[in-house]
Amino acid sequence: MADHSPLRVAVIGAGPSGLAAGRELLAQGFDRFTIFEKASAVGGTWHQHSYPGLTCDVKAAAYTFKDGSNPDWSQIFVEQPEIETYLQRSASEFGLEPHLRLETEIVSARYRADGTWHLECTDGQLHEFNVVINAMGNQHTPLFPDIPGIDRFEGPSWHSTEWKHDVPLAGKRIALIGSAAAAVQVVPEIAKLASHLHVFQRTPNWILPRGNKAYSGLSRALLRIPILRKLHRAFHNKIMNLSDGSFRIGHKVQERVEKMGQKHIEEAVPDPVLRELVTPRSRFGCKRPLLSDDFYPALQQDNVTLVPAAAQSIERNGVLTADGQTIEADVIIYCTGYKVMDFERIEVIGSDGESLGKRMEEAPEAFVGTAVPGFPNYFFALGPNALITSTSFFDAAEINLRLIVRLLKEKQAAGARAIDVKPASHRRYNEWVVEARNSYSWGVEPCNSYYRTPTGHTPFLFPGNFETFIQQRDETGLHDFNTV
Repeated sequence: MADHSPLRVAVIGAGPSGLAAGRELLAQGFDRFTIFEKASAVGGTWHQHSYPGLTCDVKAAAYTFKDGSNPDWSQIFVEQPEIETYLQRSASEFGLEPHLRLETEIVSARYRADGTWHLECTDGQLHEFNVVINAMGNQHTPLFPDIPGIDRFEGPSWHSTEWKHDVPLAGKRIALIGSAAAAVQVVPEIAKLASHLHVFQRTPNWILPRGNKAYSGLSRALLRIPILRKLHRAFHNKIMNLSDGSFRIGHKVQERVEKMGQKHIEEAVPDPVLRELVTPRSRFGCKRPLLSDDFYPALQQDNVTLVPAAAQSIERNGVLTADGQTIEADVIIYCTGYKVMDFERIEVIGSDGESLGKRMEEAPEAFVGTAVPGFPNYFFALGPNALITSTSFFDAAEINLRLIVRLLKEKQAAGARAIDVKPASHRRYNEWVVEARNSYSWGVEPCNSYYRTPTGHTPFLFPGNFETFIQQRDETGLHDFNTV
């Protein structure tokens, strides 16, 4: 018998993609949904993270929901508090507050034979839904380096994603492990406070100048005019869309960007020894490109030392280097990234009793970044290979969620109880991913970064341009799914 009953949808996570999911559900007539968020407020990574210097590396004009851009950004690249405020205001403006369930952490989701998902919270409460949209994000779980003795250190230590604001850093000897995205923002700030700061760098990164500027009063007044704000956002998005070539091996845009990065080093680092240490050996895009105007100057302060090697071990009073030297420290800070695509954060059991976490550990793949065979009515807001370098996170999330909600409408129109992506569609798409990634510096050997897993998969980024991303989702439909 066809099932035309109203859908009950669970959205897990109230970061940008969770809010985009709620907005799209309401826009398409689905109002029986709940957005579960384990934190006390919405915002996702922009609520959780608060380390010094935290600034978005995408221009604020593009870092917004479509048709809901913010007229009040203070500068071109904005800091964490402004983005968190924007997201929380958006939740209210989108009418999502009645659907939010804060301070509620989902620990498991199990599919039942009757076509429903049963979700369990940390407090033991059970909830039943027809559909689950996983919007938990990918920069959440801190990744600590595999260094012997981490628990041996007797002073305070923490990961950048769990910043201890109650520990004063003024006059302290600080060892900072890592030199990538968080480090380039943290280092200039804590260098102002530390008696001495040692920065441990395994490999150098491509860093381009940020060129941040505050918006003038006139600019902010003009951006309060909706049509001008819309055009401003479209312009910056278009510029981002053109950046795809910078990640493609041998592309003229990649060569041009590498020259820009090299010029930045030459102008900012006069010391030839330090210049050599911070010059990347990999092609642009193999590792996450960074933006900073003050990281290189900070490294040249008298109270800052770059240690061009991984820490060999952590001792009770500091860090042991590879050459046997102990660098004494009062505080150790780990800027060592996140466990991306950490699908085991909640236990998800599909129609055949299989664990999604186990499946993803073996092969982190999904059909157009949304669905996996054997997990009916379970969708990733932005799953494997759904993050695209040449557009804003918001654009990628909204495009993926438009597809998901359209599939739900098609499912309802067909009277299907559940839809489950066809193994053939899943296999065909991921064969394309494997082939397409060979054009990108992050997708091939000898690149070694968090974009690649020990199994050789590259589940983080989308191997194509913005137009391809949209086209694949436009061509996806119920014909790619088995209906139940």
